[in-house]
Amino acid sequence: MILGVTTYIAIYFIVWWTVIFAVLPFGVRSQHEEGDIAEGTEPGAPARPLLLRKVIVTTIIATVIVVLFAWAVETGHLTLDMFPMPFAA
Repeated sequence: MILGVTTYIAIYFIVWWTVIFAVLPFGVRSQHEEGDIAEGTEPGAPARPLLLRKVIVTTIIATVIVVLFAWAVETGHLTLDMFPMPFAA
């Protein structure tokens, strides 16, 4: 094992939060678009945010990304030497 379990958990956490922000806008219709604006709310607010569905989709996508990343690292297809590093001062 090249990287430890804690490292993969940290990577998963970062990937999950990155993916959730990419998934959040999908399928959102505003209250204005639906024609049903609740009193005291912004017309641009989502009518149905579908957050549980987005959490499930995010979890699946993040899991696939981290598993592929772990496979690439553990098999040697991806190494730290492949990334450009800043010059030492």
